[in-house]
Amino acid sequence: MKRKLTKFELRIMETLWMRGACSAREIQEGFPAAVRPAFTTVQTIIYRLEAKKAIRIVKKVGNANIFEAAISRTAAENRLIDDLLGLFGGRVKPVIARLIESGKLTMEDVKEAEDTLRKLARKDKTK
Repeated sequence: MKRKLTKFELRIMETLWMRGACSAREIQEGFPAAVRPAFTTVQTIIYRLEAKKAIRIVKKVGNANIFEAAISRTAAENRLIDDLLGLFGGRVKPVIARLIESGKLTMEDVKEAEDTLRKLARKDKTK
């Protein structure tokens, strides 16, 4: 996946990541009734996602295609994070500062990050 996914596309991907393979109708029904988009809108976005190679058809039931995610949630998240950091010239500090200020970064998050950094440092030493 090279091209960015929109918020709406990510919502459809979320349904596929959570439920597994689905038809366009099942994806549409995954939206809350109060904000459920038209079936044709969902179908259009599904075919855009297919063109971006984010999803693929896995089978056909009657005349309905069944789709599954072709990219993982982690790959999509990594792409979004890379894009975000790109906006800051690759600098991480402004992003971390904002996470701290907003209260979104917890001590548990910091400990997890420290553990990950230690593991990466150990891998580098063994190379």
